[in-house]
Amino acid sequence: MLDAKCKEAYENFLETVKTDLPAFIEQMDYARIEAAAQLILDAQAKGGRVHVSGIGKPGHISGYISSLMSSTGNPTYFLHGTEAVHGSCGQLVPGDVVIFISNSGETAEMRATVTAVKNNGCILIGVSGNDESWLAKESAVHLFAGVKKEGGPLGRAPRMSILAETLVLQALSVALQQEKDVSPQQYVKWHPGGALGKLRDDEK
Repeated sequence: MLDAKCKEAYENFLETVKTDLPAFIEQMDYARIEAAAQLILDAQAKGGRVHVSGIGKPGHISGYISSLMSSTGNPTYFLHGTEAVHGSCGQLVPGDVVIFISNSGETAEMRATVTAVKNNGCILIGVSGNDESWLAKESAVHLFAGVKKEGGPLGRAPRMSILAETLVLQALSVALQQEKDVSPQQYVKWHPGGALGKLRDDEK
């Protein structure tokens, strides 16, 4: 049987999600989503591509977001947050867009990668929890993903910030998918496996 404090921590975390996540959603800025989407569309029109990167936990989100965007009409590539400065910037072409995720927007590792990305001629979309961060100021468009607290024991491990970063980038993917007007038939061609690979009766 787990300690009673475990249940208390669990309940406190869920309470944080119930109160802070709706507050974050309420202040999400569609104008920034629109600006980021337009930047991507403009780059794609010139032959540019999209990459997503981050260091630590945001790096794991980067893989998911690149997969999500690819499966919904916008081919997107994962760029390893630290390998980028050890040769992986070779996947970049001038005019590409790089989305970089960092909660603080201030870490030394992140600065090195972002500097390398920009030195390779790429356009930056930053995602952080601080509109005044170094990352925000280096970005052509900054998507705010700030939360008041992380939730959980110690309040340090990325939990709420990860939810906010994921949500704002999911919102960006929704806008881009709608702009590309992806049909059910096309989606099934990209995703032939599993239940998602079958057309519903109302889509045939």
